[in-house]
Amino acid sequence: MLHIATNRKLFAAAFCAALGLSGTTHAADAHAQTANPADPQKMMQHMMSLMTPELQQKVQALSPKSKQTMARLQSMHDRRSDTLTMVQVMQEILSDYQRMTAAIATENADMAVDAAHNLAHHRLPRGGLIPYMPLDKVKDETVDALLGFQDMVEGNTLRLAEAAREGNMAKAAGYLGPIAQGCVACHDYFRGQPGISANLKPKQ
Repeated sequence: MLHIATNRKLFAAAFCAALGLSGTTHAADAHAQTANPADPQKMMQHMMSLMTPELQQKVQALSPKSKQTMARLQSMHDRRSDTLTMVQVMQEILSDYQRMTAAIATENADMAVDAAHNLAHHRLPRGGLIPYMPLDKVKDETVDALLGFQDMVEGNTLRLAEAAREGNMAKAAGYLGPIAQGCVACHDYFRGQPGISANLKPKQ
């Protein structure tokens, strides 16, 4: 038990260092989301505590770059749920996407901006993103690919919001396709039984 606890503390410390590095990278990005003010080390320890031992081993085996990617993605989403599954979060995102589409079709710029910002700053499900991947997909190349999907989906969503704010609804509509493409491409990394993850310990 002491060995496991020590590994968690070391892993959390590594994530904290990565969070510091990622914060400097995004400081000048007007669209970057502010990190959760909660203690980053406690946050990462909590995430690790929810994972099964098998998943913890897979995550600990990731390269420093991939661990930094995980921390960077985590820091960009300060809305986190202790109850929602990945599928439920995806349902919220789909609802926001449909609201953006309706807003553009009806020339409702305010609604488009609101829906876009809600989608771009969507919640993270219980345990974060990684527990909803099959174990064989928890590897460096998969984790590193998530940053690209972040820009395809959340990045283009914020660009859509900016176009709608400027009153250019035709330009805003042009981002709907790339956003959907990013969503579909990202889904391939999370395929499995909908709504649950075998990599999370059962709730007490």
